[in-house]
Amino acid sequence: MYDVIIVGGGPAGLSAALVLGRCLRKVLICDSGQPRNAASAAIQGYLTRDCTPPEEFLSIARQELVPYGVEWLNTEVSTAIHYGDYFELATADNQLLRSRKLLLATGLKDYLPELAGIREFYGKSVHHCPYCYGWECRNQPLAVYGLGRVGIGLSLSLKTWSTDVTLCSDGTKRLNLEDLDLLRRNEIKVETAKIERLEGQNGQLESLVFANGKALPFSAMFFAMGTVQHSDLAKQLNCTFTKRGVVKNDKLQKTNVPGLFVAGDAARDMQQVIIAAAEGTKAAIAMNMELQEESRK
Repeated sequence: MYDVIIVGGGPAGLSAALVLGRCLRKVLICDSGQPRNAASAAIQGYLTRDCTPPEEFLSIARQELVPYGVEWLNTEVSTAIHYGDYFELATADNQLLRSRKLLLATGLKDYLPELAGIREFYGKSVHHCPYCYGWECRNQPLAVYGLGRVGIGLSLSLKTWSTDVTLCSDGTKRLNLEDLDLLRRNEIKVETAKIERLEGQNGQLESLVFANGKALPFSAMFFAMGTVQHSDLAKQLNCTFTKRGVVKNDKLQKTNVPGLFVAGDAARDMQQVIIAAAEGTKAAIAMNMELQEESRK
């Protein structure tokens, strides 16, 4: 029986494990090896780790756990059951695991636009987060991919980093007159033609080619397609979700299920590595406090 099992070995899970390990807790991390930022060249905006490659960041973090005896399993957790005072997990390789507390740090998956050539550029010059890569794309011509009205907010946000922003709606024409006026007043161009493909070299986007034969030059593209939970464990455990599809939790990362905590992208609308790590720390302290209280006679 573990004190805590952490599902997800990203920044949130690793940060929680570090704190719990230092609290002398018996901790296990289960990780499927599919981080959300696997395609990214670097982590941005993390104090002391700005521009660090994701795999290097994870390697450093895992090495820091060694002195504290944190255990690690490279496996996916397929099912989870809550039995009142403990959790039972089954892994994809048929292991049964039990813990007094459970932390879900399983993250999200991004919906990637279905465009010819996009995977060559994803993580290099095609991104979903302007706070992660807006600075690298500053003062360059930027495309925003958003079907219908979805890309309006992202287009307006990107004006912080570039004066040359074009909203591409890929054949959809759902913008109303008020939308068009807002974009016009903020000097955001609109291209409604269907996108045929992305073109460029060595991961660097150079242009979008449209079905009508037009080609427009862009140095980067940002997209607004939404996300989905990376794991269905929270659903299996009957967690409450917000309208935006993330797991509802309180200020200490507690869910509606006793003993179950959630941290990182799966739990918040503001999705940054440094925030995920901070949430992992909060969850760890809250779990340790619960364990302390439960051990008192």
